[in-house]
Amino acid sequence: MSDHVYKSVELTGSSETSIEDAVQKALSRASDTIKNMQWFQVTETRGHIVDGQVGHWQVSVKVGFTLE
Repeated sequence: MSDHVYKSVELTGSSETSIEDAVQKALSRASDTIKNMQWFQVTETRGHIVDGQVGHWQVSVKVGFTLE
């Protein structure tokens, strides 16, 4: 196994459906421009309230990727 150097960025995804969907949206969009993504860590979960109900979820994730 070779040594790796990782870099991380923080992203926030949102979804009207679920926390998991918010994470998936953030990772999917990031994969358009970030190569070699290896791991993520949920750092914050919050939401927006509309008429006493969850309007949408916002989830911040730290994403690690290997440098080329």
